[in-house]
Amino acid sequence: MLPATFKLCAGISYLHTRNMTGLRKNAMVAIHHELNRLAGPGPSNWISQVRRRSSLLSSRIIEEEGYSEEEMSYLKQGEDALQKAISILSQQDGWTIETVAANGDKVLSKVLPDIGKVFKLEVMLEQHPDNLYQELVGNMEQMGEWNPNVKQVKILQKIGQDTMVTHEVAGETPGNVVGPRDFVSVRCAKRRGSSCFLAGMSTQHAKMPEQRGVVRAENGPTCIVMKPCAEDPNKTKFTWLLSIDLKGWIPKTIINKVLSQTQVDFANHLRQRMANNVSMEMAHAC
Repeated sequence: MLPATFKLCAGISYLHTRNMTGLRKNAMVAIHHELNRLAGPGPSNWISQVRRRSSLLSSRIIEEEGYSEEEMSYLKQGEDALQKAISILSQQDGWTIETVAANGDKVLSKVLPDIGKVFKLEVMLEQHPDNLYQELVGNMEQMGEWNPNVKQVKILQKIGQDTMVTHEVAGETPGNVVGPRDFVSVRCAKRRGSSCFLAGMSTQHAKMPEQRGVVRAENGPTCIVMKPCAEDPNKTKFTWLLSIDLKGWIPKTIINKVLSQTQVDFANHLRQRMANNVSMEMAHAC
């Protein structure tokens, strides 16, 4: 039903420095190394320091790259989504368990001022973060092939290497409990060290006005964080923060059940997709 996307996607665009020279380029290289240091080995350094530094750094780089006003707006929206999501994920207290699957997958929730109820999926996946990153970002438009909660994902516009605007059409729910929904989102993908951050939020785009007969729902801030397991770097600690407003007259009890189940289903569909990818690679190798 819902785009069980990450909705992904990450926010701060620390762009390349190939057009800079001299001291300016040296300064940017130093900044890049410092941000990589903040990303590891644990998440606490990233969470506590990236919020203080990202806004100033990204705004300077955006000016250097000469983006249009519209592009700068999308970059800023992605940055805001990432910072808000990291702030939420850094809060350790106040989470309520919604569901725990037999395999240990867990969904928690929390009510936040000005945002409402947010959901957090915590799972361990038997995949390296790089493989998951490629599937969720590199193959983003293929999500409808393996996730029945998503009918279609289309990239409307790309801004730089990390940021894009997408249109997602949700899949149907059994019994049509929730009618047709779609989303227009700004997404960014950011990697720091061995960790991957995928954050996003709702936006507007001229190429995709509201569609007749479809409710334009809203999401964000949302964020997926993928980090190698400390005991086995080929496994991934996968966290997905989800915040969605489906719009319309839907009882909260139904919304809560649908959203938490959507996250559990997404983890299972992603596992199956990755297993199929491995099987195909082995078949091709034979």
